[in-house]
Amino acid sequence: MRYVICYDIPCDKRRRRIADCLEGYGDRIQGSVFEAVLDTDLFDICMEELDDLQKPTEDSIVAYRLCAACEKEIIRLGLAKGLDIGNEEMYFV
Repeated sequence: MRYVICYDIPCDKRRRRIADCLEGYGDRIQGSVFEAVLDTDLFDICMEELDDLQKPTEDSIVAYRLCAACEKEIIRLGLAKGLDIGNEEMYFV
């Protein structure tokens, strides 16, 4: 399943930790937006890690699951046009 995960983290130190975590699961699309192809178990692990890193009273993290039909409709422009996330499940360790 393909996910788009974005965040708004006011603290530089926590923002870096969140980004480092997400870099282990997917590709940075923009400054605070990542795209990842993960199975359900790996997605759950990622969300647990992010939950442990965030501060709920200050931070915002949102994950959007893209259905197969939505994936086919992704439009990339500019530098993102050359980005190939792939259609197969990817696993990062």
